[in-house]
Amino acid sequence: MSREKNIIYAARAVSIIFTPFYLPLVGLLALFTFSYLSLLPLGYRLIVLTLVYFFTILLPTFLIHLYRQSQGWSLIELSHKRRRMVPYAISILCYVVCIWIMRSFNVYHFVPSILIAALLIQIVCAVINVWWKISTHTAGIGGVTGALVVFSAFFGFNPVWWLCFVLLLAGVLGTARMTLRQHSLAQVLCGYFVGLVCSVVGIVYIA
Repeated sequence: MSREKNIIYAARAVSIIFTPFYLPLVGLLALFTFSYLSLLPLGYRLIVLTLVYFFTILLPTFLIHLYRQSQGWSLIELSHKRRRMVPYAISILCYVVCIWIMRSFNVYHFVPSILIAALLIQIVCAVINVWWKISTHTAGIGGVTGALVVFSAFFGFNPVWWLCFVLLLAGVLGTARMTLRQHSLAQVLCGYFVGLVCSVVGIVYIA
């Protein structure tokens, strides 16, 4: 029994740490590290990262928490398919506002492209969720995979070791979601490939 509890605690920790909200921030950190955007002034990069953190992590997490508290639901109760639509709407609205702000201030092209890819993932997952519960956690890590592949091609760095790490992390995250009985294997795999495809399309074709 103790071993089973430890596994559940570990699965919960993985789910909390690798929330799908971190996709844009991770993408920007990679962009500011591996591309010529690393030459931008440190202050400028910190402002952009802070803005993205506020609108894609801090604000949606806070608003969704308030919504959950107002309904008297636990995290598990909020994960039910019909109850996920308001959190989706909150997250999408925050992303739209962040993209609008960046476009208004003419932030460098590749920066909002990551947000557009993440927004596309959110929208597609929200639409699918109307009929079928999909894993947004693995959609997020799938988006990171797609962004890594695209930017490695754009900026000419070798992504092999980073891809190995991300794929290993995707496996751990998918296993955690199934361990917590939040998703089936099909929902985990579908989420990953939705994130992967939307990330590539959002960065290459839309942005």
